[in-house]
Amino acid sequence: MSRYEEFDDYEKLIKERLSKKRFTHSVNVAEACYHLAKRYGADEKRSYLAGLLHDIMKEELPEKQKQYAADSGLSPDPAELSAKQLWHGIAGAYYVREMLNITDEEIIGAIRYHTVGCARMTLIEKIVYLGDMISEDRDYKGIEKMREYCHKNIDLAMSVALIYQIQSVCGKCSSLPVSTFEAYNYYLKYNKERETL
Repeated sequence: MSRYEEFDDYEKLIKERLSKKRFTHSVNVAEACYHLAKRYGADEKRSYLAGLLHDIMKEELPEKQKQYAADSGLSPDPAELSAKQLWHGIAGAYYVREMLNITDEEIIGAIRYHTVGCARMTLIEKIVYLGDMISEDRDYKGIEKMREYCHKNIDLAMSVALIYQIQSVCGKCSSLPVSTFEAYNYYLKYNKERETL
């Protein structure tokens, strides 16, 4: 069960809502968030919960994801609404706020921005963005280097992660939201050596 007994019901819920693979990923992200929170002095419990719930809408019907995103009041831009793979973050933030009655703005923000990022992210928002990239189940070229960056300097890690994500999205000719551009420009100042994966 969950690292925190009080979150067992949330874990049960995501187990019901997600495939085995996605459920395992969600638990792994929660664990990565817990360890990053310990490293950077963030609230470990809230970081863990945001990581656990970050993909809660990932496998919901696309039309429901899009509807929740549109109804969320979380200012999705046209690029987000045109890219199906981006709906689940906004829809997930809406779901935890409206269906689970979680009012913690930092948890809502972490779920909302875990895929696209934004400038001036809070510590927990950065932790969930990066926890999603370095969870135990992740296996891509440069993952070990990414994990090193994450434990060395969180803002440098954000810059490197955003460069990687933008290259990946552009390689697929997919839309990039304004918030991703703003995040890239904002975190680049922490990447003095222009480090990449």
